[in-house]
Amino acid sequence: MLNVCLAEPRGFCAGVRRAVAIVEDALKKYGPPVYVRHEIVHNRHVIKTLEEQGAVFVGELDEADISRPLVFSAHGVAAAVVSRAREMGFGILIDATCPLVDKVHRQIRKYAENNMNIVVIGKTEHPEIIGTVGQLSDTSKVRIIKSVLEAADLPFNSDEPLGFVTQTTLSVDETQEIVSALHKKYPLLSGLKKDDICYATTNRQIAVREVAARSRIVVIIGSKNSSNSRQLKEVALKNGAGQAFLIDDVSEFPWAELREDDTLGISAGASAPEYLVADILSALRRRYNNINVRDVIITKENVAFKR
Repeated sequence: MLNVCLAEPRGFCAGVRRAVAIVEDALKKYGPPVYVRHEIVHNRHVIKTLEEQGAVFVGELDEADISRPLVFSAHGVAAAVVSRAREMGFGILIDATCPLVDKVHRQIRKYAENNMNIVVIGKTEHPEIIGTVGQLSDTSKVRIIKSVLEAADLPFNSDEPLGFVTQTTLSVDETQEIVSALHKKYPLLSGLKKDDICYATTNRQIAVREVAARSRIVVIIGSKNSSNSRQLKEVALKNGAGQAFLIDDVSEFPWAELREDDTLGISAGASAPEYLVADILSALRRRYNNINVRDVIITKENVAFKR
């Protein structure tokens, strides 16, 4: 018998649902095209669906028509980009920044107002980090780190107040290790509570941890440029899975690795639509006569953000 464990929660988080709905609402209200700076969320199926409805995704402001609405992605945007868009004459600017990312933006601005040294935990090239650091006009007191070793090399004095914020899609365990290292080095460290930053990242990683302990193979559904999806694959490998795969959809499923009597865990990143999970379950049922599917539920999510 093939035993399948479905991680729950999985898939769309409240921030992603809100961002996608904002683009869809703009298309209904203003008609196409609606321009979106950068991918609204990091999932190619979501992007394709919105493009089919009339959304146009651009890398830079000068690629968009100023007479049409412009949406800023869920990852957040630097203050200078918003100012530049206004200077260029965009009449309709719509902010789809996740409210939890916006909370991080408010926190880093508060640190700067208090003239504090600031540590940003995350990946320098990620849009969320670019948008977070970009809330400040003066970044001379800001350092971006992504490891305990980099935390040890920070140049700040230990007797000065230090504030930290984090990218919301990192490994929960690894981030906590970095924060613990910061606390040891900087007694006056302050920051947001872990649960206040991204509930969805935490919940999905805990669920995958549970599934991985029961599964030889774990499949994560999500696009390769999705940070939270990549982290779920790493969590699976670190918590008992013999193999873990990150796939966009059923067309990439690792059939050659799966046995009829195997244990398979399935989850999906926070920007992956649930129908992609359903497609895989349908394919499994067509391929195997004897299959048992059960949910591994660590919590029920009922978070919703206003648009």
